[in-house]
Amino acid sequence: MKHPITALLTTLGLSLSAAATTAHAQDDPIVVGGLNYTEHLILTSATFQLLEANDYNVDKRDGLGTSVLRQAQENGQVDLYWEYTGNSVILFNDQPQPDDAAETYATAKRLDAEKGLVWLDPSDTNNTYALAMREADAEERDIHTLSDLAEAMKDGADLTLASNAEFYARDDGLRPLQEAYGFEFTRANVKRMDSGLTYNALREEEVDVALVFATDGRNGAFDFEVLDDDKQFFPVYQLAPVVREETLDANPDLEPLLNEMSAALNDEMLIDLNRRVDVDDQNIERVAKDFLTENDLM
Repeated sequence: MKHPITALLTTLGLSLSAAATTAHAQDDPIVVGGLNYTEHLILTSATFQLLEANDYNVDKRDGLGTSVLRQAQENGQVDLYWEYTGNSVILFNDQPQPDDAAETYATAKRLDAEKGLVWLDPSDTNNTYALAMREADAEERDIHTLSDLAEAMKDGADLTLASNAEFYARDDGLRPLQEAYGFEFTRANVKRMDSGLTYNALREEEVDVALVFATDGRNGAFDFEVLDDDKQFFPVYQLAPVVREETLDANPDLEPLLNEMSAALNDEMLIDLNRRVDVDDQNIERVAKDFLTENDLM
């Protein structure tokens, strides 16, 4: 004999699973946050579309700064977003740089659990900071590593750097980088600008060196040489979805969905997705949807 609820659903042409799925839409919206640059805008859009396709009621709040977004999550204004392990350990928890990717992830997971934040499975990515030069210029000056750059500057090379304001001031940013390698850009030789503008400044020969991100598609497309961090100064910035514990408890199906998306990401994938937007001028929402469909996530 059918359970009365099952019988009623059958009469209405629904199943228990369908009813459970549509129930997502009746809950308070899950707020997906995002940072203010291409890679994050793509991931935020893809996450929003993925949850919507699984009948969650979703709100998207992207374009935020790093510290603002983290504070919004800690305050309960954002339920989930993709974060970098290095940010959690060094910037948010004020810990020394761990030795490798696994230790960095484990440290972020442990420390943030105390704040009610759950790190899900990490992706196979490392979008760390890097410094780049134009390929031809790097070849002419014989600068291929950060140690080479330091030697050139100590020998009197008058080089200018394009940097965003955050890197200029971060504890894992320009000042400690210069201390580690033993060189210094004078204040007059550092041009501060938004992250995306550093690439054009270098390409158009307005500066000699630029802050870039390792997984940015413009590095190869613009014929940049990313200088090798031969002293391994920069922390590992491995991407993973981070969800408020309260949100995950109320929506446990989020975990397998986001873990599957995380498993599809790697450095080559991020470079390609970023290139589609920044070089090929494709629409962010379209690129995000293509990523989901190409990886059988939708």
